Amino acid sequence: MNIFFAGATGVIGRQLLPRLIEAGHTVTAITRSPDRVAQLRAAGAQPVICDVFDRDTLARAVRDAKPEVVIHQLTNIPQHLDTRRVDRDFAQTNRLRSEGTQLLMQAARAAGARLFIAQSIATFYAPDSARPATEDVPLYKDAPPAFAGMVQALDALEHTVLNTTGIDGIVLRYGYFYGPGTIYAADGSFVADVRKRRVPIIGSGNGVTSFIHVADAAAATVLAMNAGRPGIYNIVDDDPAPIRVWLPVVAALCGAPRPMALPAIIGRLAAGRWGYYFMTEQRGASNARARQQLDWRPQYASWRDGFRAELTAQV
Repeated sequence: MNIFFAGATGVIGRQLLPRLIEAGHTVTAITRSPDRVAQLRAAGAQPVICDVFDRDTLARAVRDAKPEVVIHQLTNIPQHLDTRRVDRDFAQTNRLRSEGTQLLMQAARAAGARLFIAQSIATFYAPDSARPATEDVPLYKDAPPAFAGMVQALDALEHTVLNTTGIDGIVLRYGYFYGPGTIYAADGSFVADVRKRRVPIIGSGNGVTSFIHVADAAAATVLAMNAGRPGIYNIVDDDPAPIRVWLPVVAALCGAPRPMALPAIIGRLAAGRWGYYFMTEQRGASNARARQQLDWRPQYASWRDGFRAELTAQV
């Protein structure tokens, strides 16, 4: 197939692009940076310099590619987040997910694409239950102001993808990426902070994280493209876990001291409202729909095995 790929040089893009090329697809990949043209060409893609916010250039690039499928994996997330200022750190990604998705969808539809696949995340379900959330659970639309903009941008992205007439839409709500190029890699910023004992467990530590290895996320994306019905899929592993469980395991794997514990009131001041949510309130997600409808089985069914493979290999 002809595929138009936005975000091919990102964390998941670097895993996904080789799979598309190996499967025999023709991939047109956009980048804003001339420095990445050679990287994309070496990977087998046809590179085009284009900013997704340049409506006319984008429309021309998509039209020239004649895609059957458009893949949207665009983000601009810093390697080191300030949990007290995620509104600032996610401002560009929020724009990519709201305005950028609209522009890319308009270009895809005008070019006659039949399928649009977009990256969302499985981390903002309404935190009103300890059970892993299915795709039918609503997003956290009344989230605190400190990170409400992140949820609103995701909601806008998903509405555009799922409700544009004349083109099928698939939303992939990925869990927290770990593996090569992520903050949870052996050389990633989060692991560096764990080694320096800068990541405490705040309050109960009951915030539940759903992880996914980037290679497993890429494999699920290919399956969704080939066989997925329009709709939403959680792309997460089988083992959502509270941070009080997984953080000490990660610390031990990378040779770090056991994480400190902070009382909730102090931790909330230190980590900000989003950091407190991540540590104490976040809800995990269920991958049952992806397993059933996509016949997907992650190589790393549990973060325990995945982190062990990633971190101990680098020690």
